[in-house]
Amino acid sequence: MKVLKKILVSLAMVSALGAVSHSAMAETDKGRVVYAPAEAIDNTVAKIRVALDAITKGTEGDKAADLIKDAADSSKEINANDRVDRARQKANNILKSARSHAKENALQEAEQELREAVKAFEALKPLI
Repeated sequence: MKVLKKILVSLAMVSALGAVSHSAMAETDKGRVVYAPAEAIDNTVAKIRVALDAITKGTEGDKAADLIKDAADSSKEINANDRVDRARQKANNILKSARSHAKENALQEAEQELREAVKAFEALKPLI
């Protein structure tokens, strides 16, 4: 009888934990769009190219920095695995450097770093 009681209590505890588990309850916020990793990479690369085009057309440094920040923010949606996340962080560091150069009106360096960032983000796709 003692063994049966222990088994029943254990099963009750396991089922209670499973019922309120965070992973079981995980869902996105209402109104939030969740992208597949490849789609999020494509969106980020597209935003980097918009910033790159703006710089080549002669946009001011502050406006270019805002466009680069938008691209960096969209990179946060890339979520596949740990290898992809480490590579994303390295690519994001390139964007941060490009943004700081854009703020300083060193647009030549920012343009070069944005070209590197496009290559770095496109290199994420095989890691998915």
